[in-house]
Amino acid sequence: AHRGGDIEARTREINHAILVMGHLEATLDKERGGGVAANLERFYQQLRAGLVEAQIKQSAALLEQQIAHLMEVRDAWRAVERSLLPEPTQPQEQSGNPSRSEWNA
Repeated sequence: AHRGGDIEARTREINHAILVMGHLEATLDKERGGGVAANLERFYQQLRAGLVEAQIKQSAALLEQQIAHLMEVRDAWRAVERSLLPEPTQPQEQSGNPSRSEWNA
């Protein structure tokens, strides 16, 4: 929307992103989250401020910078998620005869 010059669409999309950041911040559990929650709260606040600044200045560079910051956090969460998933198990070699648990009549 920004590159196409559609001010209305750009404003709508940035406003939506700001609302999402506000929702993410509001759902932080600051009691149990400790320093991580505090860091995420600051990140969301800075991201929202950056989005507002990008909108006011109509700056594609500022908008892309905010998106890049958000993608870094997304990638970090994905890495955490992957580290928590169990390792895939290797299929057992089959002897040709199905075991009782594999037999379906």
